[in-house]
Amino acid sequence: MPIQKMKWSIAVVAALLIALPALGQDKTVARQCSSVGGTMSTNLAVIGKSTTMGTVTGDLKGAVAATILNVTQNSDGTVSFTVLHHIVNDAGDTITFARATALTMPLSATRFAIIDYPVHINGGTGKYASATGDLDSIGEVDLGTGQTVFRYTGKVCLAVGQ
Repeated sequence: MPIQKMKWSIAVVAALLIALPALGQDKTVARQCSSVGGTMSTNLAVIGKSTTMGTVTGDLKGAVAATILNVTQNSDGTVSFTVLHHIVNDAGDTITFARATALTMPLSATRFAIIDYPVHINGGTGKYASATGDLDSIGEVDLGTGQTVFRYTGKVCLAVGQ
């Protein structure tokens, strides 16, 4: 019988250890949202053949890197680029993003117009530690010269009071 009581006691303690951290967390985070906009300009194949690096102007001013993860030729003639972005702003804060898909229309064998490019912010460091937001871009990619240019607009929501 003492072994049964010990097993039950261990189970209760284990359940409390798992549940207590969650009970202390605030489920809602106050957010302050603002509209953002600017440009991104990068050069392809700076580090590897699929990674761009460049600058961001406007509200997210700093440096940007993007890695092309996949390219898909769509049946309607468009081409989709799956991309992962990273920004380090001028203050040294990072902004992280979910994978994004740029829907493009080929203008030539190497040049693509951006038709639709939704990008979701899912955190970062510094003031962007719990950030969320959505950006959309228009622009052009030239694989022949390795140059890209985008105009971004959207909304970024920062956690306040943390």
